[in-house]
Amino acid sequence: MLEKIHIFHTNDVHSHFQYWPRMQHFVTQKRAELAAIGETSYLFDIGDHLDRSNIYTEATFGKGNVQLLNEANYDVVTIGNNEGITLTHDELFHLYDEATFQVVVANVQALQGANPSWMKPYVIITTVRGTKLAIIAATAMFDVYYRELNWQVDDAQQTIIQLVHQLRDEVDIIVCLSHLGITEDRLLAEACPAIDVIFGSHTHHVLLEGERVNGVLLTGGGKFGQYLGHLVIEYDDNLKKIVEKNEILLNIREFPTVKNEKDIVQYFEEEGKKLLDVAVFETDKFYNKEWFHYSQLSDVFAQAIVEKSGADCALFNAGIFLDGLPKGKVTALDIHRIFPHPINLCTIELSVAELKEIYQQSKNEEWPYIELKGLGFRGVIFGKMLTYGFMVNEDRQLMVNGELADEQRIYKLVTLDLFTFGYFYPSFKYAKKKYILPAFLRNIMIDYGRRRFKPQELK
Repeated sequence: MLEKIHIFHTNDVHSHFQYWPRMQHFVTQKRAELAAIGETSYLFDIGDHLDRSNIYTEATFGKGNVQLLNEANYDVVTIGNNEGITLTHDELFHLYDEATFQVVVANVQALQGANPSWMKPYVIITTVRGTKLAIIAATAMFDVYYRELNWQVDDAQQTIIQLVHQLRDEVDIIVCLSHLGITEDRLLAEACPAIDVIFGSHTHHVLLEGERVNGVLLTGGGKFGQYLGHLVIEYDDNLKKIVEKNEILLNIREFPTVKNEKDIVQYFEEEGKKLLDVAVFETDKFYNKEWFHYSQLSDVFAQAIVEKSGADCALFNAGIFLDGLPKGKVTALDIHRIFPHPINLCTIELSVAELKEIYQQSKNEEWPYIELKGLGFRGVIFGKMLTYGFMVNEDRQLMVNGELADEQRIYKLVTLDLFTFGYFYPSFKYAKKKYILPAFLRNIMIDYGRRRFKPQELK
């Protein structure tokens, strides 16, 4: 006898709540209809549900997102890099304290001390007909970041395959929640055909009807709450095997609107504004931002990051500033508006020759106009590359803080972590570097502002 098992799934919402109310209403209604005819359904999230560029998420340190997942009656979720490495160790440790769903991630554990009680390598759930499903999950291996935050992240593929071998004889169906990206999902499917379904995310790929690799069904639902995935597994009780599995992506924007939808979405923004509207310091003038030039704000920011890092010089793009620094009382909301990015600082050790090369590369005339997507950037355009504390003079000699560079020295450059991934500066990828975690740019600016300007007490 055939059993139909329905799995609805979301991924990479990134705190885009515009269509959240209609998605929640649609899923709730569909699951009630399925339950009425005796068919089992589940709701999964495959990570990066939160994004601290959203002020509601920022103000609640992600716990507002957990409340939304609770209200939508999610069954199982995994963590993405936005949950894993944009929160402090303690914030992530307690993120899911109030969760009414299960959280699965097999390749992350605390470096010191116990794991949080919610952190499970897998869970087994049983349908109304007694069919057992094992849900395994793994997240992207940003090991340098995790280590700095007192977490250990293990090899995702090896971890998953080991669990599949452990569980294959105990359950009827094995699915994997993968916040690893489409390339890793395909490799995993080739290496481990015993997995029945890999629910994909991280690379924001769109697979309208899924993709089959080595008999494994892969899914991918884009980003920002655009799609809801609906997977249907048909399981034969007598044959004890899956006879059919099909995936379809549903465009959430085409779902019927719900009553007071705009008010519900507006609440998230207003609540975030209210929680962040607290003064942190006070300035005596306005500090402008520019995207194609140096500015008063870039000068202050350069001082802040050099002081924070102890570096000799600094490098960053002007597009990092989304607004100017206001005159008078400056709130945490103002600073978040300027720096909504989940970006950290990184110091890089470079020789004189390497620093000269970086300076020359930074003169690329095409970069300022790039509409950069990903890498943690939440701005509009890349903007001019700004250098502070180093330059190449007319004689093609490197000057560092006004003095001729010492060829025997190694200099420390502070920059944004997005430049260390090799896209703009390939040499950074292999240079000796140190990430400054967990502080984001906005946290560093607040700390510096309270020292430089008139401090205000956070209440």
